[in-house]
Amino acid sequence: MLEKIICPICGHITEQYKNPKPTADVIVEINGKILLIKRKNPPYGWAIPGGFIDYGESAEDAALLEIKEETGIELSRITQFRCYSAPDRDPRSHTITVVFIAQSQEQPIAGDDALETGLFEQDNLPSPIVFDHAEILRDYLVSRTSKKADIKL
Repeated sequence: MLEKIICPICGHITEQYKNPKPTADVIVEINGKILLIKRKNPPYGWAIPGGFIDYGESAEDAALLEIKEETGIELSRITQFRCYSAPDRDPRSHTITVVFIAQSQEQPIAGDDALETGLFEQDNLPSPIVFDHAEILRDYLVSRTSKKADIKL
């Protein structure tokens, strides 16, 4: 989809493609609990730590940087989980997220866009959970349970 934009300096009208914005999120488990952040900025609520991928940055690097900025946790290893791309997943604009998973033993400390951090049991998640993060967490928890069941067979 092309959109017309006006140069703020010269007033020239040009067209550019309107594309989704890429993001990266990280589901971190600490001692069997899921790490979430309470957002400082709209939309307000609890979320999986993450953020936008900058130009020239890989999704993996963005995920590691965002988790460090928002929770103080340094991860050395993450595994890609899934990609989510519903046009309405973020009320601010169309985004596509690459979701990663990781384990940590570090204790999170709120920073950057996080008002606070919390560690939650899978059956006691906070509310509200923003964006499509409840769906992402549900998919993750089902996947995690399926993997454990597969191992027992």
